[in-house]
Amino acid sequence: MQTVKIYTTGTCPYCIQAKRVLAQRGVTVLDEIRVDLLPGERQKMRDLTGRTSVPQIFIGATHVGGCDDLMALDAAGGLLPLLGAAA
Repeated sequence: MQTVKIYTTGTCPYCIQAKRVLAQRGVTVLDEIRVDLLPGERQKMRDLTGRTSVPQIFIGATHVGGCDDLMALDAAGGLLPLLGAAA
């Protein structure tokens, strides 16, 4: 399974939903980066994605985007293949 990195904050409902979707698809380990606790990471996230909102989700080297992007990818049938691409 691909490594999943997710930039989050502790109280963001979209972050919670994204983690729930990933868990439902079998992701048991997340590289979660809390930008509310590590302010320097927010700038790194901006530099990587060009976005300021959380969550920002990476599956392997692929930037999926935010929660809505993740859910759209899942609805289109693309999430499971992307997660299993390194399996």
